Amino acid sequence: MNMRFTLAGWSGLALLALGCFAAPRAAAQDPIITPIIASEAAPIVAKILTPKPKNTGLEKFEGYVMNANLAQITVRAKGNDLGIQTFALNQDVSAKMQKIIDKGGYQYGDKITVYYDPQSKQAVKLKGKPSKAQ
Repeated sequence: MNMRFTLAGWSGLALLALGCFAAPRAAAQDPIITPIIASEAAPIVAKILTPKPKNTGLEKFEGYVMNANLAQITVRAKGNDLGIQTFALNQDVSAKMQKIIDKGGYQYGDKITVYYDPQSKQAVKLKGKPSKAQ
């Protein structure tokens, strides 16, 4: 019985050694034979991106419409129900507001973003989709 265990131990050790030394190396471990030369590789330019000009000096106010007409818009802040601001509209925005009002206008609760001049509190740009007229 003791001879069997000894024979099994030696054969197990021999199989382990055979597995370690006879196994092929992993292909991912091989070094790169041909180096990549940077001067030969030309950069690929797909499209040159030009950044959009940002409105400097304007602040953004996100919220929900409470009241809107040709002269002004009153907006309730998105995260603060007590934060209410009224913005006067400049002439360009007032002309756009006239077109929006002709189609039904902003209704109470419509999501809107107002870009405004912080000194005069005058809306320079309105961004938001008015709901359908009822």
